[in-house]
Amino acid sequence: MDQQVRSEQFPGSERRPTDDDALSAEVRALGACLLERRAEVIAHSESLILQGTRQLDSIVHAKIARVIEVSTEAFARWMAGESEQVARDVGQEAAGIFGQLAVQREAPLNEIAKRTLRWRDATSRVIDQIAHELACSEPARLQAQRMLQRSADVTVIRLGEAFEAERGEVDLELARRQQELVFMATHDALTGLPNRTLILDRAEQLIARSRRTRKLCGALFIDLDGFKAVNDGLGHGAGDELLRAVAARLEHTIREADTLGRVGGDEFVILVDDVAMAAGPEIVADRILDTLRQPFELVAAPSGRVSITASIGVAIASGHTAADLLRDADIAMYRAKLGGRNRHRLFESGMQDAVQTRVELEMDLREALAERQFHLVYQPMVDLNRLAPVRMEALLRWRRPDARPTGPDQFIPLLEETGLIAEVGRWVLREASARCAGWARDGLDIGVAVNVSAVQLEQDSFVDDVATALDVSGLEPSRLTIEITETALMRDADETARRLRAVKELGVRLSIDDFGTGYSSLAYLQRFPVDELKIDRSFIAQLESSTQRDALISTFVQLGRSLNIKTIAEGIEDETQLSRLQAERCDLGQGYLFARPMEPEACLTFLCDRLPAEVRQRGMIPASAGH
Repeated sequence: MDQQVRSEQFPGSERRPTDDDALSAEVRALGACLLERRAEVIAHSESLILQGTRQLDSIVHAKIARVIEVSTEAFARWMAGESEQVARDVGQEAAGIFGQLAVQREAPLNEIAKRTLRWRDATSRVIDQIAHELACSEPARLQAQRMLQRSADVTVIRLGEAFEAERGEVDLELARRQQELVFMATHDALTGLPNRTLILDRAEQLIARSRRTRKLCGALFIDLDGFKAVNDGLGHGAGDELLRAVAARLEHTIREADTLGRVGGDEFVILVDDVAMAAGPEIVADRILDTLRQPFELVAAPSGRVSITASIGVAIASGHTAADLLRDADIAMYRAKLGGRNRHRLFESGMQDAVQTRVELEMDLREALAERQFHLVYQPMVDLNRLAPVRMEALLRWRRPDARPTGPDQFIPLLEETGLIAEVGRWVLREASARCAGWARDGLDIGVAVNVSAVQLEQDSFVDDVATALDVSGLEPSRLTIEITETALMRDADETARRLRAVKELGVRLSIDDFGTGYSSLAYLQRFPVDELKIDRSFIAQLESSTQRDALISTFVQLGRSLNIKTIAEGIEDETQLSRLQAERCDLGQGYLFARPMEPEACLTFLCDRLPAEVRQRGMIPASAGH
């Protein structure tokens, strides 16, 4: 009708309908009808999919059903005359779902492609039904089918693109992860420095290059002194913070051509080439020592700062493998530690034998602990006024199966370095307490003294160890004296004072051993709950030859008396020393003049035959006291 009106109003302006217009109209009609009957497409697609040999899980199936619904709407709207862009916008959701399926790998690509083709077949069947019902021309039906095939082709291509894009992303991610794994395998996670694996590889390259050029190269092995105390005292967080700070400082100290790595807990290695070697590796080591001596700013430290030193071993590569070079530098570092720490040592051929001996000693100590090769001997402490024993000091000895003599000065430091002293010290506490409890049951009024290592004192379990030793043995707490060196007291003064107060609350006595050799001061004597001062034997040995030493002992005794603290003199070996100590009114004494350390069996005889108070003639000490 509109066409007729226009023809009447504008003669000659009418456009005669063409076959293409009629065909397009029929296709639009098909599209509009398909849009209304898209539920049939979905149902037919579902039926065809269920006829397949492989079914996907319900979640994936629901996602594909949504793709079919969206794709059907998009295709129908395109057929109904809307632009391809509109249809493409509607189909964006289907593309997103394809991407999800690709990313999450929820279904194989071929299975999703099969379901796309089944949707095409289902849609084709519904189009044919609509074309028959609308009596559409064959060209219109074929045009609709061609549009469907094109849409299906585009869908399959989009599906492939989604999966291909995801495969590219996966490949990139795998490559990135591979790089991360390689980095993790060759670098230290805490500091980001090369680890032992990469250091060995670079050392091999350095050695090979030095052979070709006939120039020197070497390694510096750095071990932090006292790192364990920081780690245990301030916590692992502070320890990690310190290691990162050390790594950063070392990186700023070395040359760009040098290689820095972390090869262990608190161990670092620097590989140096011929330039550094020509200047002198000792100069490099000195520079590193100076750098590390400067305090480190640590958030976890109470004062905000921590000071440490390092021991450095230097080795020069001469026909070595990388492993040999690092081993030699490690051995030299170990010798630097034994030499007093905070220093460096250059590797020498004889060092390896010495370190090997020490390693063997450490292995034997571990075996000794497991096989109970340790035993205690006892040396009496005598009341210098009555000349009667009041306490027996427990001294650790090692009875080796091969009968090789190994003194306490050889194995106790190693026990402390390895941490074995904690377990050995726990055994000493229990054994000495049990022995003293036995003497008390025999009617002997005697106490026992036990030396405690700084390593034990740094652990909260130390208080429990003392309490357990008392409970198991049944020993009266007042009979047990804990001896601690001045150095051990000051390792972590606040925590040490707290633990000692807890021990003191058990009723145990506390004695400072080797007094005068460390931090002797009135301030710390007032800070710790001390009962006794044990004057170091070095002062007693020089009584006869040094008036200054005589004056010092007088000062120590008077200091103790003013603080109501008893004084003990160790190392008394002759009558003159004894007389002077008595004149100074020193309370207790210990030394070969009274008795050498003795086996437990001999202790009972000695204690039963102890000297009566009225005896004054020094030659009347029982013979059993010397055995």
